[in-house]
Amino acid sequence: MQNKKYRNKIIKNANMYACPWPVPPPDLNYTLFKKEMRIEEASRPKVQRVSNHAHIKGLGLDDSGQPLPLAAGFVGQEEAREACEFVVEMIRQKKMAGRALLLTGASGTGKTALALGISQELGTKVPFCPMVGSEVYSAEVKKTEVLMENFRRSIGLRIKEIKEVFEGEVTELTPVETEDFANTYGKTISHVMVGLRTMKGSKQLKLDPTIYDAIMKENIAPGDVMYIEAKSGAVKRVGRSDSYRTEFDLEADEYVPMPKGDVHKKKEIVQDVTLHDLDCANASPTGGQDILSLMGQLMRPKKTEITEKLRKEVNTVVNNYIEDGIAELVPGVLFIDEVHMLDIECFTFLNRALESSLAPIVILATNRGLSKVKGSGDYSPHGIPIDLLDRLVIVRTNLYDMEECTKIIAIRAEIEGISLDASALAKLAEISDSASLRHALALVSPAAVLAETNGRDQVLVQDVEEVSALFKDAKYSARMMIQ
Repeated sequence: MQNKKYRNKIIKNANMYACPWPVPPPDLNYTLFKKEMRIEEASRPKVQRVSNHAHIKGLGLDDSGQPLPLAAGFVGQEEAREACEFVVEMIRQKKMAGRALLLTGASGTGKTALALGISQELGTKVPFCPMVGSEVYSAEVKKTEVLMENFRRSIGLRIKEIKEVFEGEVTELTPVETEDFANTYGKTISHVMVGLRTMKGSKQLKLDPTIYDAIMKENIAPGDVMYIEAKSGAVKRVGRSDSYRTEFDLEADEYVPMPKGDVHKKKEIVQDVTLHDLDCANASPTGGQDILSLMGQLMRPKKTEITEKLRKEVNTVVNNYIEDGIAELVPGVLFIDEVHMLDIECFTFLNRALESSLAPIVILATNRGLSKVKGSGDYSPHGIPIDLLDRLVIVRTNLYDMEECTKIIAIRAEIEGISLDASALAKLAEISDSASLRHALALVSPAAVLAETNGRDQVLVQDVEEVSALFKDAKYSARMMIQ
Protein backbone atom coordinates (compact mmCIF):
# COMPACT_ATOMS: atom_id res chain seq x y z
CA MET A 1 0.00 0.00 0.00
CA GLN A 2 2.81 2.35 0.90
CA ASN A 3 4.56 1.67 -2.43
CA LYS A 4 1.35 2.44 -4.34
CA LYS A 5 0.93 5.82 -2.58
CA TYR A 6 4.55 6.68 -3.20
CA ARG A 7 4.17 5.78 -6.91
CA ASN A 8 1.03 7.94 -7.27
CA LYS A 9 2.88 10.88 -5.68
CA ILE A 10 5.72 10.60 -8.21
CA ILE A 11 3.24 10.55 -11.12
CA LYS A 12 1.47 13.65 -9.72
CA ASN A 13 4.74 15.57 -9.42
CA ALA A 14 5.71 14.58 -12.93
CA ASN A 15 2.42 15.93 -14.30
CA MET A 16 3.04 19.28 -12.55
CA TYR A 17 6.35 19.80 -14.35
CA ALA A 18 5.26 18.24 -17.61
CA CYS A 19 5.97 20.04 -20.91
CA PRO A 20 2.93 22.15 -21.94
CA TRP A 21 3.29 21.20 -25.63
CA PRO A 22 3.18 17.67 -27.00
CA VAL A 23 6.47 15.88 -27.02
CA PRO A 24 7.33 14.81 -30.59
CA PRO A 25 8.00 11.22 -31.42
CA PRO A 26 11.64 10.23 -31.78
CA ASP A 27 11.44 9.95 -35.59
CA LEU A 28 10.35 13.63 -36.17
CA ASN A 29 12.74 16.47 -36.98
CA TYR A 30 13.75 18.26 -33.78
CA THR A 31 14.61 21.52 -35.59
CA LEU A 32 10.92 22.41 -35.63
CA PHE A 33 10.98 22.71 -31.85
CA LYS A 34 14.31 24.53 -31.45
CA LYS A 35 14.54 28.30 -31.13
CA GLU A 36 16.50 29.88 -33.98
CA MET A 37 19.71 31.64 -32.90
CA ARG A 38 20.20 35.07 -34.49
CA ILE A 39 23.56 36.84 -34.66
CA GLU A 40 23.48 40.51 -35.57
CA GLU A 41 26.41 42.86 -36.00
CA ALA A 42 26.16 45.60 -33.41
CA SER A 43 29.32 47.56 -34.23
CA ARG A 44 28.84 51.25 -34.87
CA PRO A 45 30.28 52.90 -37.95
CA LYS A 46 33.46 54.83 -37.29
CA VAL A 47 32.91 58.58 -37.36
CA GLN A 48 36.02 60.51 -38.27
CA ARG A 49 36.56 64.12 -37.39
CA VAL A 50 36.34 66.40 -40.41
CA SER A 51 38.99 69.13 -40.33
CA ASN A 52 38.73 72.53 -41.98
CA HIS A 53 40.73 71.46 -45.03
CA ALA A 54 39.79 67.78 -45.29
CA HIS A 55 38.32 68.42 -48.75
CA ILE A 56 41.64 69.59 -50.25
CA LYS A 57 43.12 66.78 -52.37
CA GLY A 58 45.56 68.77 -54.51
CA LEU A 59 45.75 71.95 -56.59
CA GLY A 60 43.02 70.88 -59.04
CA LEU A 61 44.98 71.07 -62.31
CA ASP A 62 44.52 69.28 -65.62
CA ASP A 63 47.20 67.34 -67.52
CA SER A 64 48.56 70.50 -69.11
CA GLY A 65 48.93 72.24 -65.76
CA GLN A 66 45.98 74.58 -66.18
CA PRO A 67 43.72 75.09 -63.14
CA LEU A 68 40.18 73.75 -63.34
CA PRO A 69 37.32 75.92 -62.04
CA LEU A 70 36.18 73.23 -59.60
CA ALA A 71 38.54 70.34 -58.81
CA ALA A 72 40.35 68.66 -55.88
CA GLY A 73 38.26 70.66 -53.39
CA PHE A 74 39.32 74.04 -54.80
CA VAL A 75 36.92 76.68 -56.10
CA GLY A 76 38.31 79.67 -57.97
CA GLN A 77 41.77 81.15 -57.25
CA GLU A 78 42.97 80.05 -60.71
CA GLU A 79 45.95 82.42 -60.84
CA ALA A 80 47.18 81.47 -57.38
CA ARG A 81 46.85 77.75 -58.10
CA GLU A 82 48.70 78.10 -61.41
CA ALA A 83 51.53 79.95 -59.63
CA CYS A 84 51.69 77.20 -56.99
CA GLU A 85 51.95 74.61 -59.77
CA PHE A 86 55.18 76.27 -60.93
CA VAL A 87 56.45 76.09 -57.35
CA VAL A 88 55.61 72.37 -57.17
CA GLU A 89 57.46 71.72 -60.42
CA MET A 90 60.50 73.63 -59.21
CA ILE A 91 60.49 71.63 -55.98
CA ARG A 92 60.39 68.37 -57.93
CA GLN A 93 63.33 69.51 -60.04
CA LYS A 94 65.16 70.63 -56.87
CA LYS A 95 65.48 74.20 -58.11
CA MET A 96 63.55 75.85 -55.27
CA ALA A 97 65.87 75.07 -52.36
CA GLY A 98 66.74 78.11 -50.28
CA ARG A 99 63.91 80.19 -51.71
CA ALA A 100 60.68 81.34 -50.16
CA LEU A 101 57.10 81.94 -51.25
CA LEU A 102 54.71 84.42 -49.65
CA LEU A 103 50.93 83.90 -49.82
CA THR A 104 49.00 87.11 -49.19
CA GLY A 105 45.29 87.83 -49.08
CA ALA A 106 42.36 88.47 -46.81
CA SER A 107 41.19 86.01 -44.18
CA GLY A 108 39.31 83.03 -45.55
CA THR A 109 40.66 83.23 -49.12
CA GLY A 110 42.45 79.87 -49.13
CA LYS A 111 46.08 80.60 -48.23
CA THR A 112 46.41 77.57 -45.92
CA ALA A 113 44.49 75.48 -48.44
CA LEU A 114 47.02 76.39 -51.14
CA ALA A 115 49.90 75.29 -48.90
CA LEU A 116 48.14 71.99 -48.17
CA GLY A 117 47.43 71.57 -51.89
CA ILE A 118 51.15 71.92 -52.58
CA SER A 119 51.90 69.23 -50.00
CA GLN A 120 49.29 66.92 -51.56
CA GLU A 121 50.85 67.40 -55.02
CA LEU A 122 54.32 66.63 -53.68
CA GLY A 123 53.18 63.36 -52.07
CA THR A 124 53.96 61.69 -48.77
CA LYS A 125 57.67 61.16 -49.50
CA VAL A 126 58.41 64.90 -49.35
CA PRO A 127 58.47 66.29 -45.78
CA PHE A 128 55.88 68.97 -45.05
CA CYS A 129 56.15 70.80 -41.71
CA PRO A 130 53.39 73.32 -40.87
CA MET A 131 53.70 75.80 -38.02
CA VAL A 132 52.23 79.11 -36.84
CA GLY A 133 54.28 82.22 -36.21
CA SER A 134 53.26 82.39 -32.55
CA GLU A 135 54.77 78.94 -31.85
CA VAL A 136 58.26 80.41 -31.55
CA TYR A 137 57.44 82.21 -28.29
CA SER A 138 58.24 79.90 -25.39
CA ALA A 139 59.68 80.29 -21.92
CA GLU A 140 61.82 77.15 -22.28
CA VAL A 141 63.19 77.18 -25.83
CA LYS A 142 64.74 80.06 -27.74
CA LYS A 143 62.87 81.46 -30.72
CA THR A 144 65.67 80.68 -33.13
CA GLU A 145 65.90 77.13 -31.77
CA VAL A 146 62.21 76.51 -32.55
CA LEU A 147 62.70 77.80 -36.09
CA MET A 148 65.83 75.69 -36.60
CA GLU A 149 64.07 72.53 -35.39
CA ASN A 150 61.26 73.09 -37.87
CA PHE A 151 63.83 73.79 -40.59
CA ARG A 152 65.50 70.46 -39.89
CA ARG A 153 62.14 68.66 -39.79
CA SER A 154 61.48 69.94 -43.30
CA ILE A 155 64.63 68.39 -44.81
CA GLY A 156 64.41 64.68 -45.56
CA LEU A 157 67.13 62.11 -46.10
CA ARG A 158 66.42 58.97 -48.12
CA ILE A 159 68.92 56.28 -47.13
CA LYS A 160 69.40 53.27 -49.38
CA GLU A 161 71.26 50.33 -47.90
CA ILE A 162 71.96 46.82 -49.12
CA LYS A 163 71.68 44.33 -46.25
CA GLU A 164 72.13 40.60 -45.91
CA VAL A 165 68.84 39.12 -44.75
CA PHE A 166 67.16 35.77 -44.24
CA GLU A 167 63.68 36.03 -45.74
CA GLY A 168 60.95 33.47 -46.24
CA GLU A 169 57.76 31.88 -44.98
CA VAL A 170 58.01 30.50 -41.45
CA THR A 171 57.54 26.73 -41.46
CA GLU A 172 58.93 25.99 -38.01
CA LEU A 173 59.27 28.01 -34.82
CA THR A 174 60.54 25.87 -31.96
CA PRO A 175 62.27 27.25 -28.85
CA VAL A 176 64.71 24.82 -27.30
CA GLU A 177 64.79 24.88 -23.49
CA THR A 178 67.56 23.77 -21.14
CA GLU A 179 67.92 23.55 -17.39
CA ASP A 180 68.58 26.87 -15.73
CA PHE A 181 71.28 26.19 -13.12
CA ALA A 182 70.75 29.61 -11.54
CA ASN A 183 67.10 28.77 -10.93
CA THR A 184 66.50 25.22 -9.78
CA TYR A 185 62.75 25.45 -10.41
CA GLY A 186 62.70 26.63 -14.03
CA LYS A 187 64.14 26.34 -17.50
CA THR A 188 65.61 28.85 -19.90
CA ILE A 189 65.60 29.08 -23.69
CA SER A 190 69.04 28.29 -25.07
CA HIS A 191 68.20 28.87 -28.75
CA VAL A 192 65.32 28.78 -31.19
CA MET A 193 64.98 26.76 -34.37
CA VAL A 194 63.32 28.65 -37.23
CA GLY A 195 62.50 27.12 -40.60
CA LEU A 196 62.17 29.45 -43.61
CA ARG A 197 61.19 28.56 -47.14
CA THR A 198 60.93 30.43 -50.44
CA MET A 199 59.92 29.54 -53.97
CA LYS A 200 63.48 28.29 -54.58
CA GLY A 201 64.38 26.43 -51.40
CA SER A 202 64.30 26.27 -47.61
CA LYS A 203 66.65 26.66 -44.67
CA GLN A 204 66.63 25.86 -40.97
CA LEU A 205 68.23 28.50 -38.75
CA LYS A 206 69.50 28.27 -35.18
CA LEU A 207 68.99 31.70 -33.62
CA ASP A 208 69.94 33.44 -30.40
CA PRO A 209 67.27 33.64 -27.68
CA THR A 210 67.28 37.46 -27.93
CA ILE A 211 66.03 37.11 -31.51
CA TYR A 212 63.26 34.87 -30.18
CA ASP A 213 62.11 37.74 -27.96
CA ALA A 214 61.95 40.01 -31.01
CA ILE A 215 59.95 37.35 -32.88
CA MET A 216 57.43 37.20 -30.03
CA LYS A 217 57.09 41.00 -30.04
CA GLU A 218 56.30 40.92 -33.76
CA ASN A 219 53.65 38.19 -33.14
CA ILE A 220 55.20 35.95 -35.77
CA ALA A 221 53.66 32.49 -36.20
CA PRO A 222 54.13 29.65 -38.70
CA GLY A 223 52.70 30.75 -42.04
CA ASP A 224 53.92 34.35 -41.74
CA VAL A 225 56.50 35.91 -44.05
CA MET A 226 59.40 37.53 -42.18
CA TYR A 227 62.98 38.60 -42.66
CA ILE A 228 65.93 38.72 -40.25
CA GLU A 229 68.91 41.01 -40.77
CA ALA A 230 72.12 38.99 -40.66
CA LYS A 231 74.29 41.60 -38.90
CA SER A 232 71.97 43.29 -36.43
CA GLY A 233 69.46 40.48 -35.87
CA ALA A 234 66.52 42.82 -36.42
CA VAL A 235 63.26 40.99 -37.16
CA LYS A 236 60.44 42.29 -39.36
CA ARG A 237 57.08 40.65 -40.07
CA VAL A 238 56.02 41.32 -43.67
CA GLY A 239 52.57 39.70 -43.56
CA ARG A 240 50.67 36.44 -43.88
CA SER A 241 51.63 34.10 -46.71
CA ASP A 242 49.08 34.01 -49.51
CA SER A 243 49.16 30.20 -49.46
CA TYR A 244 46.87 30.45 -46.41
CA ARG A 245 44.36 32.71 -48.16
CA THR A 246 41.69 30.00 -48.34
CA GLU A 247 41.63 29.49 -44.58
CA PHE A 248 38.88 31.02 -42.45
CA ASP A 249 40.84 33.34 -40.19
CA LEU A 250 39.09 36.21 -38.44
CA GLU A 251 42.38 37.77 -37.37
CA ALA A 252 44.06 37.62 -40.79
CA ASP A 253 45.70 40.82 -42.00
CA GLU A 254 47.51 41.56 -45.24
CA TYR A 255 48.45 38.58 -47.41
CA VAL A 256 51.81 38.73 -49.19
CA PRO A 257 53.26 36.38 -51.81
CA MET A 258 55.92 33.87 -50.88
CA PRO A 259 59.40 35.38 -51.45
CA LYS A 260 61.35 34.35 -54.53
CA GLY A 261 65.01 33.42 -54.71
CA ASP A 262 67.14 32.00 -51.92
CA VAL A 263 66.45 32.34 -48.21
CA HIS A 264 69.80 34.06 -47.65
CA LYS A 265 69.97 37.08 -49.96
CA LYS A 266 70.98 40.71 -50.27
CA LYS A 267 68.09 43.16 -50.13
CA GLU A 268 67.92 46.91 -50.70
CA ILE A 269 66.15 48.69 -47.85
CA VAL A 270 65.06 52.34 -48.17
CA GLN A 271 64.54 54.44 -45.04
CA ASP A 272 63.18 58.00 -44.95
CA VAL A 273 64.28 60.20 -42.05
CA THR A 274 64.64 63.92 -41.42
CA LEU A 275 67.68 65.85 -40.27
CA HIS A 276 65.90 66.59 -36.99
CA ASP A 277 65.58 62.84 -36.37
CA LEU A 278 69.33 62.45 -36.82
CA ASP A 279 69.95 65.43 -34.52
CA CYS A 280 67.83 63.87 -31.77
CA ALA A 281 69.48 60.48 -32.24
CA ASN A 282 72.95 62.01 -31.82
CA ALA A 283 72.14 64.41 -28.99
CA SER A 284 73.13 61.73 -26.48
CA PRO A 285 74.47 58.75 -28.46
CA THR A 286 74.54 55.38 -26.77
CA GLY A 287 75.60 53.14 -29.65
CA GLY A 288 77.80 53.18 -32.71
CA GLN A 289 78.17 55.97 -35.25
CA ASP A 290 76.86 54.04 -38.27
CA ILE A 291 73.48 54.79 -39.72
CA LEU A 292 71.89 51.70 -38.15
CA SER A 293 72.84 52.82 -34.67
CA LEU A 294 71.54 56.31 -35.38
CA MET A 295 68.21 54.89 -36.54
CA GLY A 296 67.95 52.71 -33.44
CA GLN A 297 68.15 55.73 -31.14
CA LEU A 298 65.24 57.70 -32.64
CA MET A 299 62.71 56.56 -30.04
CA ARG A 300 64.49 57.89 -26.95
CA PRO A 301 61.89 59.45 -24.64
CA LYS A 302 64.20 62.02 -23.05
CA LYS A 303 64.74 65.30 -24.90
CA THR A 304 68.19 66.86 -24.74
CA GLU A 305 69.52 70.14 -26.03
CA ILE A 306 70.78 70.17 -29.60
CA THR A 307 73.79 72.42 -30.09
CA GLU A 308 75.03 74.07 -33.25
CA LYS A 309 78.24 72.05 -33.06
CA LEU A 310 76.25 68.80 -33.11
CA ARG A 311 74.22 69.95 -36.11
CA LYS A 312 77.40 70.74 -38.02
CA GLU A 313 78.76 67.26 -37.29
CA VAL A 314 75.48 65.70 -38.51
CA ASN A 315 75.66 67.83 -41.66
CA THR A 316 79.22 66.60 -42.29
CA VAL A 317 78.14 62.95 -41.97
CA VAL A 318 75.09 63.57 -44.18
CA ASN A 319 77.24 65.21 -46.86
CA ASN A 320 79.59 62.23 -46.81
CA TYR A 321 76.65 59.86 -47.25
CA ILE A 322 75.41 61.92 -50.18
CA GLU A 323 78.84 61.96 -51.84
CA ASP A 324 79.19 58.19 -51.39
CA GLY A 325 75.76 57.60 -52.93
CA ILE A 326 74.36 56.01 -49.76
CA ALA A 327 71.76 58.73 -49.16
CA GLU A 328 69.79 61.28 -51.14
CA LEU A 329 68.71 64.70 -49.85
CA VAL A 330 64.98 65.46 -50.16
CA PRO A 331 64.25 69.17 -49.57
CA GLY A 332 60.80 69.49 -48.03
CA VAL A 333 58.42 72.36 -47.34
CA LEU A 334 58.26 74.53 -44.21
CA PHE A 335 54.93 76.37 -44.01
CA ILE A 336 54.77 79.30 -41.56
CA ASP A 337 51.25 80.67 -41.19
CA GLU A 338 50.61 84.11 -39.64
CA VAL A 339 54.21 85.08 -40.39
CA HIS A 340 53.58 88.67 -39.21
CA MET A 341 53.67 87.28 -35.64
CA LEU A 342 57.45 86.79 -35.92
CA ASP A 343 59.75 89.52 -34.62
CA ILE A 344 62.86 91.13 -36.09
CA GLU A 345 65.12 88.50 -34.49
CA CYS A 346 63.27 85.66 -36.22
CA PHE A 347 63.30 87.47 -39.57
CA THR A 348 67.06 87.97 -39.30
CA PHE A 349 67.46 84.26 -38.58
CA LEU A 350 65.31 83.39 -41.62
CA ASN A 351 67.58 85.53 -43.80
CA ARG A 352 70.60 83.55 -42.65
CA ALA A 353 68.91 80.14 -42.74
CA LEU A 354 67.72 80.57 -46.34
CA GLU A 355 71.34 80.97 -47.45
CA SER A 356 72.35 77.60 -45.98
CA SER A 357 73.23 74.72 -48.28
CA LEU A 358 70.77 72.51 -46.37
CA ALA A 359 67.65 74.67 -46.58
CA PRO A 360 64.06 73.63 -47.31
CA ILE A 361 61.44 75.44 -49.36
CA VAL A 362 59.80 78.04 -47.11
CA ILE A 363 56.17 79.10 -47.67
CA LEU A 364 54.93 82.07 -45.66
CA ALA A 365 51.33 83.26 -45.31
CA THR A 366 49.84 86.45 -43.89
CA ASN A 367 46.64 88.48 -44.09
CA ARG A 368 48.18 91.80 -43.07
CA GLY A 369 48.84 94.81 -45.26
CA LEU A 370 51.09 97.65 -44.12
CA SER A 371 51.90 96.91 -40.48
CA LYS A 372 54.65 97.31 -37.91
CA VAL A 373 57.48 94.78 -37.74
CA LYS A 374 57.49 93.27 -34.25
CA GLY A 375 60.54 94.22 -32.23
CA SER A 376 61.18 97.41 -34.22
CA GLY A 377 59.35 100.65 -34.84
CA ASP A 378 59.43 100.35 -38.63
CA TYR A 379 56.38 99.80 -40.80
CA SER A 380 56.67 97.42 -43.72
CA PRO A 381 54.37 95.62 -46.16
CA HIS A 382 52.85 92.51 -44.54
CA GLY A 383 54.88 93.17 -41.36
CA ILE A 384 58.01 91.65 -42.98
CA PRO A 385 61.34 93.54 -43.22
CA ILE A 386 62.24 94.85 -46.66
CA ASP A 387 65.51 92.86 -46.88
CA LEU A 388 63.63 89.58 -46.41
CA LEU A 389 60.74 90.70 -48.59
CA ASP A 390 63.17 91.08 -51.52
CA ARG A 391 63.93 87.34 -51.32
CA LEU A 392 60.28 86.30 -51.60
CA VAL A 393 58.04 85.60 -54.56
CA ILE A 394 54.52 86.75 -53.71
CA VAL A 395 51.26 85.02 -54.67
CA ARG A 396 48.04 86.90 -53.99
CA THR A 397 44.65 85.35 -53.28
CA ASN A 398 41.40 87.13 -54.16
CA LEU A 399 38.09 87.36 -52.35
CA TYR A 400 35.37 84.88 -53.34
CA ASP A 401 32.15 86.06 -54.94
CA MET A 402 28.72 84.73 -53.91
CA GLU A 403 28.66 82.00 -56.57
CA GLU A 404 32.04 80.63 -55.46
CA CYS A 405 30.96 80.81 -51.81
CA THR A 406 27.87 78.75 -52.69
CA LYS A 407 30.05 76.05 -54.25
CA ILE A 408 32.43 76.01 -51.28
CA ILE A 409 29.56 75.66 -48.79
CA ALA A 410 28.09 72.80 -50.85
CA ILE A 411 31.45 71.00 -50.89
CA ARG A 412 31.87 71.36 -47.13
CA ALA A 413 28.34 70.12 -46.50
CA GLU A 414 28.99 67.07 -48.67
CA ILE A 415 32.25 66.32 -46.84
CA GLU A 416 30.48 66.51 -43.47
CA GLY A 417 27.55 64.39 -44.72
CA ILE A 418 24.95 67.17 -44.34
CA SER A 419 22.04 67.57 -46.76
CA LEU A 420 21.21 71.22 -47.50
CA ASP A 421 18.03 72.49 -49.06
CA ALA A 422 18.44 74.87 -52.01
CA SER A 423 16.95 77.75 -50.04
CA ALA A 424 19.18 76.98 -47.04
CA LEU A 425 22.25 76.96 -49.31
CA ALA A 426 21.22 80.32 -50.77
CA LYS A 427 20.73 81.74 -47.27
CA LEU A 428 24.19 80.58 -46.20
CA ALA A 429 25.66 82.20 -49.32
CA GLU A 430 23.98 85.49 -48.35
CA ILE A 431 25.47 85.22 -44.86
CA SER A 432 28.95 84.61 -46.35
CA ASP A 433 28.54 87.78 -48.43
CA SER A 434 27.29 89.97 -45.58
CA ALA A 435 29.47 88.52 -42.79
CA SER A 436 32.26 86.13 -43.89
CA LEU A 437 32.70 82.74 -45.51
CA ARG A 438 34.12 81.24 -42.31
CA HIS A 439 31.05 82.35 -40.34
CA ALA A 440 28.73 80.79 -42.92
CA LEU A 441 30.66 77.50 -42.81
CA ALA A 442 30.52 77.57 -39.01
CA LEU A 443 26.70 77.68 -39.13
CA VAL A 444 26.36 74.49 -41.21
CA SER A 445 26.89 72.04 -38.36
CA PRO A 446 24.58 73.79 -35.82
CA ALA A 447 21.87 73.96 -38.48
CA ALA A 448 22.26 70.21 -39.10
CA VAL A 449 21.95 69.49 -35.38
CA LEU A 450 18.81 71.64 -35.21
CA ALA A 451 17.27 69.85 -38.19
CA GLU A 452 18.03 66.48 -36.62
CA THR A 453 16.42 67.62 -33.37
CA ASN A 454 13.27 68.51 -35.30
CA GLY A 455 13.23 65.05 -36.91
CA ARG A 456 14.44 66.05 -40.36
CA ASP A 457 17.33 64.75 -42.44
CA GLN A 458 17.66 67.92 -44.52
CA VAL A 459 18.57 71.41 -43.38
CA LEU A 460 15.91 73.98 -44.30
CA VAL A 461 16.12 77.76 -44.47
CA GLN A 462 14.36 78.20 -41.11
CA ASP A 463 17.12 76.15 -39.44
CA VAL A 464 19.76 78.47 -40.88
CA GLU A 465 17.82 81.57 -39.82
CA GLU A 466 17.41 80.28 -36.27
CA VAL A 467 21.08 79.42 -35.74
CA SER A 468 22.06 82.70 -37.43
CA ALA A 469 20.05 84.55 -34.80
CA LEU A 470 21.79 82.60 -32.03
CA PHE A 471 25.41 82.86 -33.24
CA LYS A 472 26.77 86.29 -34.19
CA ASP A 473 29.72 87.14 -36.42
CA ALA A 474 32.70 89.42 -35.79
CA LYS A 475 31.20 92.35 -37.73
CA TYR A 476 28.12 92.28 -35.47
CA SER A 477 30.35 92.39 -32.37
CA ALA A 478 32.29 95.34 -33.83
CA ARG A 479 29.07 97.28 -34.48
CA MET A 480 27.88 96.61 -30.94
CA MET A 481 31.16 97.86 -29.50
CA ILE A 482 30.92 101.08 -31.53
CA GLN A 483 27.38 101.70 -30.31
